[in-house]
Amino acid sequence: MERSEVSDCESGISGSAHEVDSHFGCEKGLIQVDEGEQAYHTIKQKLLSGLGVLGCQTTIEGIYKSSYQGLIKEIKLKIFGIFSKAVEKKNGGSANVEFAWYGASSMDEINAILSHGFAPKINNAGSYGHGIYLSPSNFSLGCLKSAVADENGVRHLLLCRVILGKMEVVPPGSGQWHPSSEEFDSGVDDSVSPKKYIMWSTNMNTHILPQYVVSFRVPASVKGVQRNSVPLRLPNSPWISFPALVSALGKFLPPQSMKLITKYQKDHRERRITRHEMIQHVRKLAGDDLLATIIKAQRDKQKSIN
Repeated sequence: MERSEVSDCESGISGSAHEVDSHFGCEKGLIQVDEGEQAYHTIKQKLLSGLGVLGCQTTIEGIYKSSYQGLIKEIKLKIFGIFSKAVEKKNGGSANVEFAWYGASSMDEINAILSHGFAPKINNAGSYGHGIYLSPSNFSLGCLKSAVADENGVRHLLLCRVILGKMEVVPPGSGQWHPSSEEFDSGVDDSVSPKKYIMWSTNMNTHILPQYVVSFRVPASVKGVQRNSVPLRLPNSPWISFPALVSALGKFLPPQSMKLITKYQKDHRERRITRHEMIQHVRKLAGDDLLATIIKAQRDKQKSIN
């Protein structure tokens, strides 16, 4: 998402005259983006296209932006600008500022982030280190799992400006919690086709600027995706063949991950690893949410044909 496509925070943020607090408890300073605004359409398109097969089943409840009014928020805005210029100078002219999604676990978490900033998180097995995980603006599916639906079935994502600077590739299962050297500013799962940005705790409240909150609904059946209730019968699923699954995964996963999946497939075919071991490797690389979504989409497609 280009900086010109949505409002640039250094130039101030304007919008509808009324502030919004119905979805966000006592949080003030959020301004609803009208459906007629270009920013609304740009953000909506990025969200839906980044959800893949779920995009056509998703409805937007509202898009809101922070006014960054008030002394503390104005200071946060200035700090982000200062660090952006500092990283730009350190890296020879590029701060590598991008938009990225963050999935909030609850409305309380959104309120806390907007009011006080991000809190350190410890990510569990299969992680890429300890830090704040964000998804590129073209891959909102990557943070769908962490965007937990509330009692009304509404989920919320933060669209943030992030100062990525010089990124280092962090391997899966890493216990890293800070840059490996002063040369780097952030982490990434893949340098060519990233699906995760990792912002270390030392930079999380200087290099991430929440700008928009997007509230949306996905079908109730997607709850099953989060609970992994869709059977992952690989490679003998009656809904999708393993080669077809690999082809579908190639639309979402970086080349490095696809290379590993192909290797595990070959190892299984040549009986160097068991079927169970191959499945576990694929699940670790792709994640159960993405696998279940692909399988469910294929199942629904076959049902519609029949």
